[in-house]
Amino acid sequence: MRRALTRTAAALAILLGLGDAGLQAFAEKARQQPPELSATELEKIVAAVPKQAAKPESARRVLIFWRCEGFFHGSGIAGGNKAFALMGEKTGAFSVDCSDDYAVFEPANLARYDAVMLNNTTHLKFPRPELRQALLDYVRSGKGLIGIHAATDNFYDWPEGAKMIGGLFDGHPWGGGGTWAFRLDAPDHILNRAFGGKGFKLRDEIYQFKDPYTRDDRRVLLTLDLADPATGKVTGGVKRADKDFAVAWIKTEDKGRVFYCALGHAANVFMDPAVMQFCLDGIQYALGDLQADARRR
Repeated sequence: MRRALTRTAAALAILLGLGDAGLQAFAEKARQQPPELSATELEKIVAAVPKQAAKPESARRVLIFWRCEGFFHGSGIAGGNKAFALMGEKTGAFSVDCSDDYAVFEPANLARYDAVMLNNTTHLKFPRPELRQALLDYVRSGKGLIGIHAATDNFYDWPEGAKMIGGLFDGHPWGGGGTWAFRLDAPDHILNRAFGGKGFKLRDEIYQFKDPYTRDDRRVLLTLDLADPATGKVTGGVKRADKDFAVAWIKTEDKGRVFYCALGHAANVFMDPAVMQFCLDGIQYALGDLQADARRR
């Protein structure tokens, strides 16, 4: 779809006699936008969002970035952007700004925020290397990074970025139309308190990860439960011989804090109260308002 839109923009620019600047302007306007949520979807998201949060040390701001140069998770972007904005409003834990403009990574702008969230971003192509370096420096300085679902479908040519988020997408054998089982790697960990010590099932698309994914530098929180018959019988596209299919983790990046959750392919995920509480706790960890052990167990 994105390629078709870009070709349309190019054709229009040629017809109108515009040069490269005109083509770029048309391409910018042709970028896909998240769909509008239905009234029913919005009602379910509102009902799922937690009402209370850990008290923030100060007024917190989160920048939600949702640019896509690859697959466009329209439903997941729309659901996540709305859910996290409502979460901040209802709990008072943070406020949010949403953007898909790379200009937000200018250092002076990043300095306005306590954490950056990559909500279903794919194949990000920073127009200038200084902008991606600014993000890395920002996190390493002690700020937070939050990754939702496709946030690991980026940085294939940027090893430092891949290490920062914690791994790279390597397919999704567990498709978005299925309901899969998840177990808690650390049932007593504070960031898993939303699940009451028990595993759960959810309809979502689940990734597997390749290097630099490792358990050595993080605390894995959720993993696919292969003991579940429907989840365990999936073999097509499975590449990891070690059967290590992590779903969520926290880690540090120098002085910064990283929370990644592979859940969130579509809006239905943001209608689950336990998942929303889990995400709130992860966000507050990244912000520095909820202390949690990120060391390997």
